[in-house]
This record gives sequence, structure tokens and C-alpha cells, in this order.
Amino acid sequence: MVMKSIRAAATRILSRSDVRKGVPKEPQTAHMVGLHHEFAGHPSRGMTPSKLAAILDQAETGDIVGQYELFEDMEEKDGHIMSEMGKRRRAVLGLEWDIVPPKNPSERERDNAKALQELMMGLEDLEDTIFDITDAIGKAFANLEFDGWHRVDGDWVPRGIIYRPQSWFQLVRGQRQEIRLRGAAGGIELEPFGWITHTHKAKSGYLERAALFRVLVWPYLFKNYSVGDLAEFLEIYGIPMRVGKYPSGATKDEKLALLRALAQLGHNAAGIVPNGMELDFLKAAEGDPAAFELMIDWCEKTQSKAILGGTLTSQADGKTSTNALGNVHNEVRLDLRDSDAGQVAKTISRDLVYPMALLNGLTESWARCPRFVFNTQQAEDLAEYAKALPSLVRLGFQIPRQWAQERVAIPEPEDGEDILAMPSRPAARERPAVASAAAQHSTLEETSAPPEQMLERTREALQPITDRWIDQARALLNDVESLEEFRSRLVELYPQMTLDQYADALAEAMAASHLAGRNEVTEESPDALS
Repeated sequence: MVMKSIRAAATRILSRSDVRKGVPKEPQTAHMVGLHHEFAGHPSRGMTPSKLAAILDQAETGDIVGQYELFEDMEEKDGHIMSEMGKRRRAVLGLEWDIVPPKNPSERERDNAKALQELMMGLEDLEDTIFDITDAIGKAFANLEFDGWHRVDGDWVPRGIIYRPQSWFQLVRGQRQEIRLRGAAGGIELEPFGWITHTHKAKSGYLERAALFRVLVWPYLFKNYSVGDLAEFLEIYGIPMRVGKYPSGATKDEKLALLRALAQLGHNAAGIVPNGMELDFLKAAEGDPAAFELMIDWCEKTQSKAILGGTLTSQADGKTSTNALGNVHNEVRLDLRDSDAGQVAKTISRDLVYPMALLNGLTESWARCPRFVFNTQQAEDLAEYAKALPSLVRLGFQIPRQWAQERVAIPEPEDGEDILAMPSRPAARERPAVASAAAQHSTLEETSAPPEQMLERTREALQPITDRWIDQARALLNDVESLEEFRSRLVELYPQMTLDQYADALAEAMAASHLAGRNEVTEESPDALS
């Protein structure tokens, strides 16, 4: 819906000579005084299971204000939720980003991508914008409003990007669900070029039910009960039970005086009682807080699982935590980060990069517009490619260079740009393997068969082995899920051939090739070797 409205606006704008008339100069909500002066409620106060269920039901019937005010309370009052959501959101914020041209770009499209990169880097609040967009990870959607557009050094850029709370909006169901500003007659449609609208589903379904915080509300409620019970228990734990006895016929004022005396004894260790009344001190309160702590621990682990996919990257219990399990949980967290980054990058490409490209004449269509991407490549992935690719090339696999550079996140070098290269080796510093093979040449020249027979014999001996090996390697490559698995299983293909046998075969082939070359030279010029 958002993309469709932007495209329609772009068609109207690009057909005009004056682009400035087609973009908003101020925020759409600039004159919506009611929204700006609205104070948030705090539905978490006095929360009960029945009250919570009512808030969730209201959201499903169209009134989402209470639900999103509750989400704000949860993030503000529950330190564990705040911490875990912060980890997940800032994982995206910590990634490097780039503006890349479309596939098979022309020279002009490469230049346009560079220009957009410079414009994006000039946005002072871009980091805050990315962080505010990730608010949708927990709440299903997040809207950021442009504070109008203006020219800076001749280029169109947003004057500012402002976060707007979810309680300002309503969700309209139809053929496709739409986010609108709250208002009469089904709400107010969002203006093109006026908003960044990011939707982020924790599960499938309508947005009001797809929020991650919907999963967290019940552990939040149960934890609140347990924390309250624990606080009450600790308040009286270790304090002896105080019982006051008043004589028959005591007045109401005398009873209240006795009650106040009991309270003073509990807090101040001193107090007075009316004459004729008695005080008894019974055994101190007993109990075990472990039950409350167990419930709190369960709630926080459930929250961690829902937010980060595991618990061992959040806290360790000293019993079940191991380095291996921690690494597994960390891999899950990285999967979530990469998924979050991919979704956020699509929204930024659509709602920020594309409008900037259109308004500045840097693209003609969404299909050929440069894209915003996060770099999620891990250093260990680069090492795995460096190990596996040479082996695959030696086996005969034809690997496009552009594909390999995309996989390792290394950009194509520009014309005239300095590139890394292997240093040249001095001729005198011959590697041991080559020297070893060369040392055998003289012996083979004196004792071996003619070079043609040696080459044919070596070819006949190695051809079936290499053919089977290449076929097995191709089949293995289709069976594995990662380059690391392929590398580890590659040695299984031909275990009966040792490294020494490989070395002998290679040395024999090199010697035969050397003699064949010398033989050809001798036949063409008998005096060449004299």
C-alpha cells in the first residue's frame, strides 16, 4: 500500500517541471493538535488477568490504544524486557550499511548509487532513524514522519525524521491491512513522501496480533505478581509476630491505640500501650522465598526465548550453561539479527532511498533503484570461502567471479583503484615441492620410458580417479548445506589414496610434462639442448 502510493506520487512529480510542488514542506501531523497534546495512559497499574484480556480483546476489535500503551509500560517497568529488546535492536544498529546499485548496473547507475550513498551519509539523524524503525520488532509496526523536505546544496533531503508512537494510529482491515492516522471515517491516509512505515511480524496474522509483545504480556503479568509477593514476604520475614490483647469492654479508640502500638514496635522497636493491655511476641515469620524466585526466573527465561531465541546469551545458571550451548544460542541470535536487518533494509530502501532517488533524478523506476543493505557477513564465513573456493576451482568447478565477490561481500574495484595482489616470489626461492619434483627429473630422464609413454601412462592412471572424484564432489556439493560441511566431508571421497600417493602422482606428471617439453624442443632444434 505504501509502495503503491509513493509510485503514484512519483509519476505525478516527475511529470512536472517544478519538483518542489510535489513534496510536503511540513509534517502531515503539524496541525493535528489533539495528537500532540495527548497524554499516554498507564494500563499496567492495577493489572489483573481479566483487565489484560480485555485490553487484548479491544485491540482485536480495532481499538489498539490500550494495547500499545501497555507495551510502553512493559518496556519501561520491566528491566529484563528492556535489556533483551535493547540487545536485539542494537544488533541491527551495529551493522555497517551500504547503498548498492541494481544487478548488472550501467555506469550511470553505479554513479547514482554513489551519489545516494553520500546523501544518506549526510543525514545526521540516520542512526536514530534506524533505531526507531526497530521499535517495530516488538510492536509489529513503527511509523516515522518526515519533518518536510528541503534542498541542501541543491539536493532534496528530509529536514528531519521524527518517531511517532503507535497509539497515534489505527489499523484498517480490507483486502490488505493499512496503517492510518487516528481520525473519523476510518482514519486519515498517510501522505506519500511523508512517512517511513515499517511492519515487522513476530508471527503471521493481522498486525494487532502479530506483535512480539503480545507473547510477552502474560510472563510480564505473572512476574509482577511474583515480585509483589516476594516484596511482601521480605517485608515481614524475620520479624516476630506481635499479638495485642485488650480487656473486655475496651473502646474503639483503645483498640486503635493498641494497633498503632503494635505497628510502632514492628518498625521502630519501641512503642506504648494503654494500661491494662498485653503484648505477646510469637515466633518470627518463617518461609522460603525460593518459590517466588523460581516463578520470576521462569518468566524471565520465557521472555529471553521469545526475544532472543534462547537464554544462554542473556544469563547463566552455572549448571546447564556450557560454551557449546552458548554458541548454539548465539547462532540463533545472529539469525534473528540478519532477518531483522533484511526487513529494515527493505523499508529504508522503499521509504527513504527511493523517494530521495526520485526527487534528485537518480532513478527512473523502483526496479532499477539502488538499494540500502546491511553487511551481515561474518569474518569466519570469509575464511571458509577462502579455504573452499580454491579447492572447488581445482576440481573443475566454473565459479563466476562476481558471484564469489558478492558472497564474501567484497565490492568490484573501480577503474584505476589500487587492489591487493600477491607479492612476486624471487626465482631463486623455489618451493620445496617444486624442487623435489625437479630433483626427480634427472633420474626420470635417465631411467624412465619415453615422455609420450609417461604422459599417456599418467593420464590413463589418473583420469578415472579424477573423473570419479569430480563427480563425487559435485554430488556432495548438492547434498551439504554449507561450505564448512563440504570442506569437512571432502576428505571422505577418496580415503584409500594417501597424501604421499597424491604427491607421487603429481611429481610423476610434472616430470613427464617436463620431459615432453624438452623432447619437443629437441625435435624442432637438435642443437637447443647441447
